[in-house]
Amino acid sequence: MSDISLSFNQAIDDSTRTLESLKKLETQVAKAAELIQECLQAGRKILACGNGGSAADASHFATELVVRFTKDRRAQPAICLASDGGLLTAAANDYGFDEIFARQVAAFGQPGDALICLTTSGKSKNIVRALEEAKARKLKTIALLGRDGGSTIGVADVDLLVRSNSTARIQEAHQLLLHILCEIIEARIKE
Repeated sequence: MSDISLSFNQAIDDSTRTLESLKKLETQVAKAAELIQECLQAGRKILACGNGGSAADASHFATELVVRFTKDRRAQPAICLASDGGLLTAAANDYGFDEIFARQVAAFGQPGDALICLTTSGKSKNIVRALEEAKARKLKTIALLGRDGGSTIGVADVDLLVRSNSTARIQEAHQLLLHILCEIIEARIKE
């Protein structure tokens, strides 16, 4: 077997195992979907954030809510806190990188809104600070985590923990979880 074939098959096998493990999260996914649904039905908004690839996933999730996932429906209010380069660099420069999301939660978050955070390591201090700020402002919170959840485990109202040590596999699983949440929410949204 060639190196390419070995890597190819190993990646697919590892990904399949990781995605299969998500079935254990059904109860937590149901709680997360309910939390998001209640937020949107009350006319509140979703805030989402993450670093690196998780920032891209947060942006993707917000886009699916604002535009559409699989069907035409009214736009849902969702903001990715990782999307404004000027705001991020100003907050990092003036308050430190740990505060880049917490500062935005303070600016945009209102009681009844929901904050969805993604961190593959669970060790992102700026994610923990965003969750703490959200709690102080009475937002509902969901954390998509990886590995053992790190210092972020237990901070959010709902944890969706992908137990893997591979960042790539965790990100793939987070993307699937976000798509599942989109499917559930979109099916429940009444025009």
